[in-house]
Amino acid sequence: MAIQQADKLLKKHKDLHCAKVLKAIGLQRTGKQEEAFVLAQEVAALEPTDDNSLQALTILYREMHRPELVTKLYEAAVKKVPSSEEYHSHLFMAYARVGEYKKMQQAGMALYKIVPKNPYYFWSVMSLIMQSISAQDEKLSKTMFLPLAERMVEKMVKEDKIEAEAEVELYYMILERLEKYQEALDVVRGRLGEKLTSELQSRENKCMEMYRKLSKWPECSALSRKLLLKNPDDWQFYVIYFDSVFQLVDTAWSPPAEGEHSLEGEVHHSAEQALAFVEQRILQESGSARPLRGPFLAQLELIRRLRQRGYSGEHALGDPEELMFQYFRRFGDKPCCFTDLKVFIDLLPLSQYTKFINRLLGIIPLSAPTDGRPALPASIKALQQHLCVVQLTRLLGLYHAMDKPQKLDVVRDLMLRYRQGLDFGKSCLKTELQFSDYYCVLAVHLLLDIWLEAGDESAAWQCLALLEEGLVHSPSNAQFKLLLIRIYCMLGAFEPVAELYSSLDAKHIQHDTIGYLLTRYAAAFGHYAAASQSCNFALRFFHSNQKDTSEYIIQAYKYGAFEKIPEFIAFRNRLNSSLHFAQVRTERMLLDLFLEANTSTSLEESIKAMSLSPEEDDIPWNDLRDNRDLAVLFNWDPKDRGISEEHRKLSLEEETIWLQIRSLTLRLISGLPTLGPSTQPKNSEKNAENGVFSRIDTIRALLQQLGAAVNSGKRFLDQKVQYPVLGPPPSRMASFFSSGSCQCQTGLFNLVSEVHELDTSGLEDSTAIQERVGSSLKSLLEQLTDQFNKCKGDLLEVNKGSVKTHPSVLENLVFFVEAVSVALWVCSYSDSVLRPCKSSFQKKKKKKKENLITMPPIFTSFQDYISGLQVLTSNAIDHLKGLEIALTALKLEDLSIEDSLLSQEEKKFTKTALGKVQSSYQHAIQEIGELLKKRLDAIKTLKV
Repeated sequence: MAIQQADKLLKKHKDLHCAKVLKAIGLQRTGKQEEAFVLAQEVAALEPTDDNSLQALTILYREMHRPELVTKLYEAAVKKVPSSEEYHSHLFMAYARVGEYKKMQQAGMALYKIVPKNPYYFWSVMSLIMQSISAQDEKLSKTMFLPLAERMVEKMVKEDKIEAEAEVELYYMILERLEKYQEALDVVRGRLGEKLTSELQSRENKCMEMYRKLSKWPECSALSRKLLLKNPDDWQFYVIYFDSVFQLVDTAWSPPAEGEHSLEGEVHHSAEQALAFVEQRILQESGSARPLRGPFLAQLELIRRLRQRGYSGEHALGDPEELMFQYFRRFGDKPCCFTDLKVFIDLLPLSQYTKFINRLLGIIPLSAPTDGRPALPASIKALQQHLCVVQLTRLLGLYHAMDKPQKLDVVRDLMLRYRQGLDFGKSCLKTELQFSDYYCVLAVHLLLDIWLEAGDESAAWQCLALLEEGLVHSPSNAQFKLLLIRIYCMLGAFEPVAELYSSLDAKHIQHDTIGYLLTRYAAAFGHYAAASQSCNFALRFFHSNQKDTSEYIIQAYKYGAFEKIPEFIAFRNRLNSSLHFAQVRTERMLLDLFLEANTSTSLEESIKAMSLSPEEDDIPWNDLRDNRDLAVLFNWDPKDRGISEEHRKLSLEEETIWLQIRSLTLRLISGLPTLGPSTQPKNSEKNAENGVFSRIDTIRALLQQLGAAVNSGKRFLDQKVQYPVLGPPPSRMASFFSSGSCQCQTGLFNLVSEVHELDTSGLEDSTAIQERVGSSLKSLLEQLTDQFNKCKGDLLEVNKGSVKTHPSVLENLVFFVEAVSVALWVCSYSDSVLRPCKSSFQKKKKKKKENLITMPPIFTSFQDYISGLQVLTSNAIDHLKGLEIALTALKLEDLSIEDSLLSQEEKKFTKTALGKVQSSYQHAIQEIGELLKKRLDAIKTLKV
């Protein structure tokens, strides 16, 4: 309708620019991008100056992701109307969108000359800072851009024109970047510093920062002490206070005989003063109605620091066990009590662990035990205290030391407490968590230990049952959902995971930080449609981030939030170089090729649509950032069992090698359609000119790189790295090697090189090459058959009431389909080479009037290979049908999981979980089967 209305207007008024642009926006939004662009360019060429046309064109160019065209629009408008404040400011913002910092600086000054307002002047100053940040050469940044910015601000200071807080912030930012810390400190402490009012203690924080950078420890000590007297609960000042006191102790500083100790007043410079200060804070707190946690934690922190320094007077503050006990007494009913004590738990000697836990249990008000039921908390406060003790028990490793029957007893006890605790949460809303949820999570952690240490899969089913039950009572509990996602994925069932992840309602940056939980398994278990969807989800966020960040930057300029601008740019760079972004992009393209491209023509179309090129590598390998949140699952394990820095490093190394393998595979596939048969006579000079040689050289270079990446992968796997169960999930690399897919795929890409050699040599002079290709084809078929044999076996095995899953069968099947797809494309290329060879060979023989034409052996070898591939694919399809029938035949309701320990409730939820896994396997088998049928149809079309 909008397009129709615009057309009506244009019939009456041919030159109504705005109507033309509005029509172009309509065309753009109905997918007619080229028409829209042509129409927009017609208007842009006339260099309009009316506001409506300019705004409409800006909207259109932004939707087309062409922000650079907006700058040209306003450059022309400013030339025609040089006195317009509005057009000048639009031009500045247009430059900001594309990051043209030098032009921004000039535009800001031009604007200030027309309308001498402070913000415009400081826009120009900020643009200089941005030039210094983006400059590759740090020397240039510190000798040219920043000093110039400093002089510009100083000019305003001298003329007494500084008006706003943002301007003082900017001055501080420049001095800090120039490392002129004393000058920055003078600004903050001086008259200008009085304008720093928008943030609480903004002035004090900046002073503290400068004192630390200047190593003015007396001032640090005095200022942090003053701030703690005002707010004895501010933890950051305790840390600075202790840091500065011990710095002064180490340098044996003593106060001057006369006058003030420092600019900030009295200085504490000995451990005794620190001890006395903390004790005073505690005395002051003891009397208050609502005690603060800060002073009590400061006591423990000071003990830890004194102990590290071997100071004999640490006992002046008391025994850590007693202090932690008293802390629990005061704050045990607060959910933060566990995380507070966790930091200081290593102050306890190992021998005191059990005694400490029993002592804590002794003061919790519990009801008397009845009929074999344990003593249960009588109130929410008592429940929180008991939960805190259970978490500490896990943290101290007391549960890990138990044997399997003891662990199962604890699981039963925790679940009993969980269910009893639900009574306290009857009035909770659906969006609120139940008070006793952590009992359930802790029980699941114990069961995970049993599953992974004893290899007892019934524990995994029990985990699922407990978590499914937990979700019914607490549908918003993210920990339940995250644990379910991990366990279903470990069992090879992706279907329930997609639903669970979307119910988490991940927002914005979480697509990067926790998206790996979904995308790692999406394609691995054969749910291709869901995999496409989950990749799209993630990619949409990364692509919109590009556009959105520009808008944030513009808002920051408008409102003078200058210190945020470098942060926004760093944020954008962090996302652009995200490991997860690179992985999802690569997997998404591979997935599209495996799903869509059946023959070489459709492969070529798909590759063109994705603008893929074998020469181009757009992954920023040197800047890759691991933004995954590996601690998203709560963890109460002792330090030696948790996720260490070493695990994070190893996981990043593994993911990077796997990304290299996948990226090179994608580039090799994208190189296949560019080869094509050689139409030139052999040894022709033209061949090199036409780029045929250079293309095969690219393929061979990529093959070498793939070989190196595969070797790195093998070396990595030889280390046999074991991550903690709640740590980073391992990549698909291990099953890529063990399934035989790696060997197959590299063999197939090597075949491309050999067939190309055959093509350029011609049939007559290539007996040796033909033999080599023939034996390659034979061994490739054997490798594919071996790979298929590893896909045999049941997915769900039911034996005397116990259920065992075999997710590796699914993973191997997915890799088998990939290998068959690559085999098809390589055959397609070989077919395009051998067909013309065959017809020209036959023509030659006919000319020589030879009656008996003996065909070169390569044709029979290739024919045998194709028919072998066809038989193998048919067998695989039959095997999949068999698997599907076997899965459908499993009547799960007849399954009684033989575990007398399970309550009726748990049995019900175990069946729910079993049903989800069964259904997931069935749909995966169907999707894999559909894809193999497509491959078989395509293989049947290949006949030399």
